[in-house]
Amino acid sequence: MKRAFLFAGSLTFILAGHTVAQERILISSEWGNATARLVDNDATQALVAMLPVTIEMRDHLRQEKTGDLPSPLPEVNRQRDFSTGTIGLWGPDHFVIYYSEGRVPSPGIVILGDIEGDISFLDRPGPITVRVEQAE
Repeated sequence: MKRAFLFAGSLTFILAGHTVAQERILISSEWGNATARLVDNDATQALVAMLPVTIEMRDHLRQEKTGDLPSPLPEVNRQRDFSTGTIGLWGPDHFVIYYSEGRVPSPGIVILGDIEGDISFLDRPGPITVRVEQAE
């Protein structure tokens, strides 16, 4: 009986952990919009809890748009490589959307998710205001 309960509890925990992994957000602006699928970590759970947010973003190095979130997200593992469409954090509240691929210096970025589809609307110089909200 204990084994069955432990198995059921473990299965519930595993399946619940995939809920955020399937979470999608909508990033919209006057230039266009895109949907992103979030990874499952403490930072994405905190991001979803603060939605919707509007972020003033600026172009950085002609590879990314960056802007500040209203509050910091939890620290999780970082990585240095990113691809076109990667959404991440540079600092605890520094939201980044990459519109080209590359590599960042240490300590790397926290990966929040990936944009699905075309993100060419971000590949232009200058600032942009984006709204980030849960996708329907």
